[in-house]
Amino acid sequence: MPWRSAGVWVAIFLVLAFVGGGGLDLLGSDDSLSSRADLFGRVTRVVDGDTVKVRLARGRGTRTVRYIGVDTPESVKPGEPVQCFAKEASNFNERMVRGRRVRLEIGRERTDRYGRLLAYVYVRGRGNRFVNEELLQRGYARTLAIPPNTDRAGRFAVLERRAKRERRGLWRVCEG
Repeated sequence: MPWRSAGVWVAIFLVLAFVGGGGLDLLGSDDSLSSRADLFGRVTRVVDGDTVKVRLARGRGTRTVRYIGVDTPESVKPGEPVQCFAKEASNFNERMVRGRRVRLEIGRERTDRYGRLLAYVYVRGRGNRFVNEELLQRGYARTLAIPPNTDRAGRFAVLERRAKRERRGLWRVCEG
């Protein structure tokens, strides 16, 4: 009887270690998209300045990803005119990420009301560029802090103020 009991405890331990250690990630479960998960993939299409399509690694399919904490001018919103500096922001995003391998740091709130993944996005290789920050630093985006995904809101606000003060990108061209 003691061996049987020990076997049960070992089995429970192994199951907990598998799940807690990210074992479900290997199975491709949506539980792998937990708020603290990092995902990897390749950008297959740039939708606009702050949204991309990413083919996720391990056969998890392609998902639309919205960058956390930034908002670029609208270029593809149905029923809305193209906003000032929208094409420039979209083109910059295209040059930076299209076809590139990326790491997605999923936010505390992992999807928005449209079902898009919400993430901080890093281009792998090439210095692991932090896309969300680059958009703000160069004046292609404004900050957009939506709780609970506000971990970097303070840093992002500093970058936006600097770009505005130095009249970079949209801050040089657009009114407001």
